Amino acid sequence: MTEHSESRIVPYTADVMYAVVADVERYPEFLPWVVALRIKSRAHEGPREILTAEMAVGYRALRERYTSKVILDPAARIIDVVAIEGPFHRLENHWRFTPDISGSRVDFAVAFEFSNRLLQAAAGSAFAKVLTKMTDAFEARAASLSQSRA
Repeated sequence: MTEHSESRIVPYTADVMYAVVADVERYPEFLPWVVALRIKSRAHEGPREILTAEMAVGYRALRERYTSKVILDPAARIIDVVAIEGPFHRLENHWRFTPDISGSRVDFAVAFEFSNRLLQAAAGSAFAKVLTKMTDAFEARAASLSQSRA
């Protein structure tokens, strides 16, 4: 199993960062390797919104599609994602957005394991690079949205 966690202080509010990550339907517009995404269902449990989202990711000739349960909790500024169908034996990621004097602190943790050992080995070698590009993309999206609102 591959696991990673990180914290970043970013110059955008916790609400802006939460909104960027929660806007899963827009991922194909700005996230590297996300080639398509569709929301299969939406439900509400009190203040939380529960999505079932199907995402297609691709890199060169490799294409995979998987479905996740996404729990959006805007009051707590927490997003939890668990894959429920697809090439993963396990995939979970967790986001927390906390106000900070400099903007906000973004805490992110991910754990994954592909069912296919070959895919796991290939993903493991590129894992750090992929995560850095993706977290940078979320921050860049917040920057572009903040500039367009100014």
